[in-house]
Amino acid sequence: MLETIWFVLWTLLWAVYFVLDGFDLGLGALLPGIARTEEERRIVYNASGPFWDGNEVWLIAAGGVTFAAFPRVYAVMFSALYAPLLLLLFALIFRAVSYEFRNKVDSPAWRAVWDWVHFLSNLAACVLLGVFFANLFMGIPIDADGIYHGNLLGLLNIYGLAGGLFFLAVFMMHGAIWLTIKSRGELQTKALAAAGVCWVAVAVLLLVFLALTFFCTDIFANYLRMPWLIVLPVLAVAALLMVPRLLNAGKLWTAWGASALFIVCVAFFGVMGIYPNMLISSMDPQATLTAFNSASTTLTLEIMLGVALVMVPIVLLYQFWMYRLFSRPVTPDDLESDHAY
Repeated sequence: MLETIWFVLWTLLWAVYFVLDGFDLGLGALLPGIARTEEERRIVYNASGPFWDGNEVWLIAAGGVTFAAFPRVYAVMFSALYAPLLLLLFALIFRAVSYEFRNKVDSPAWRAVWDWVHFLSNLAACVLLGVFFANLFMGIPIDADGIYHGNLLGLLNIYGLAGGLFFLAVFMMHGAIWLTIKSRGELQTKALAAAGVCWVAVAVLLLVFLALTFFCTDIFANYLRMPWLIVLPVLAVAALLMVPRLLNAGKLWTAWGASALFIVCVAFFGVMGIYPNMLISSMDPQATLTAFNSASTTLTLEIMLGVALVMVPIVLLYQFWMYRLFSRPVTPDDLESDHAY
């Protein structure tokens, strides 16, 4: 029972990370296409500026839970998938540096370099997250000793690439909706148009990804065994269909909430589809790591559950307060602040 609880909590932490850091990543990937002037670029940076580092806490939390609750999964995952995870780490590092270094020198050339670093690092992070999770759903070639019999290029299979493109489109849509909330005037109009284009891309790639999921994974088998799980894809589709309607009605926060619900349901759809598996071996089914054969001791899980039940709500309340505090649009006057990016 505790193993299942922690499996769900592990999924939830990843889902929250995708929702919160997803719009940061998506905004960065949209930067060169949506922001043409220096003022527009600074508004894009400051739309995510107060949030991006706090949002990454959920990535650390997901990694920490993997280490503490499922140490065997952590050990094999960070060994077998060392290369893509290291690339993801570098992408997030360069993303962080681009925020802080961009305005250190008053030079258009200097700022242009960091704008490209910001764009490429966010783009890479979006794609790498999609490739990573798509391969987790499909399975990777690991043996009973947790040794990975493959290479980085092997992860760039058709299903992995489809997952990367799907994640990129989802995060860009999520980020564009966020920018409609945080901007006004021409930039908001462009953000609204970008959200519509990205929505179409998400809808198309969702169909492609689901088709490939049927042929490349066993995810749908769990939905036949546990029909009640069908609520996840139904909610996901409903939330996605609501996004353009809400945007057209000017209900921007509700549209962002619908986009967030879509992301959460998609994350749970994939991960619950492989339950109880966590790291599937495509070489030997006996080498697959599950929530049960890789979990920590019962005492460890009990202590951690108590800590999580206290600390996670506190962090959520803090982030809710922070989002409420910085909920108003970014204006040109805000860019004059010494704290602005």
